[in-house]
Amino acid sequence: MSELVYKEEVFQLVGLCMEIHRELGKGHDEIIYKDAFVVELSRAAIPFLREKNYEITYKGVILPHYYYADFVVWDKILVVL
Repeated sequence: MSELVYKEEVFQLVGLCMEIHRELGKGHDEIIYKDAFVVELSRAAIPFLREKNYEITYKGVILPHYYYADFVVWDKILVVL
């Protein structure tokens, strides 16, 4: 079995998501959960960027569409809600 990359960081992020679910429950629009995630990341003093686009290159050609990540956390983990 392979080792989980960034195990401690992912554990912390999952904990934040569980807290959001515990507080808000289900059924809200995605943007509400994203806003709550910003609150939790900020309170935990975890560095993040929100709504980051990445260019994708295929066989030397930059594709016209981007990969979209809802969050980039610690400058190394992509989070898509």
